[in-house]
Amino acid sequence: MEHLHAYWRMEYIEAPRFPAVKRPFTELPALGDDRSALIVYRSPLSYLMLNRFPYNPGHLLAIPFREVTDIEELTPAESADLFATIVTGKRILRAAMKPDGVNVGFNLGSAAGGSIAHLHGHLVPRWNGDNNFMPVLGQTRILPQSLDATWERLSAEASKLH
Repeated sequence: MEHLHAYWRMEYIEAPRFPAVKRPFTELPALGDDRSALIVYRSPLSYLMLNRFPYNPGHLLAIPFREVTDIEELTPAESADLFATIVTGKRILRAAMKPDGVNVGFNLGSAAGGSIAHLHGHLVPRWNGDNNFMPVLGQTRILPQSLDATWERLSAEASKLH
């Protein structure tokens, strides 16, 4: 049997869990605790938050405040604001994490992988060589930084934008 030593995981295991919510993308911004909600940036009509189940460190979600399920439901102002928020997210990632690239996309509908019925875009920072054998052979993704530490880095950069 092979052993994978990830001593840093104990901090994650022992960390308090965020309360379960039914509509996370509507309820989390209303809590008024952006750190706990992992929100790193707010614009007038949308916001950026860390994905709790990231593909890579710094994986952000761009989310309109108004609950809609498809890009076609956005008003022109919401569309413009959401796209500007995505551009801001890319700038924050570039400054804080220095990725070699960023994947940006939407999963529209459950067949496309949309798991929460509230429109959200993904910004996934990528680095040359960031993929290795673990996800392919071990069905395991290794994240080198905790969500809390990532939130600190990204929030620090986002605060410089104001």
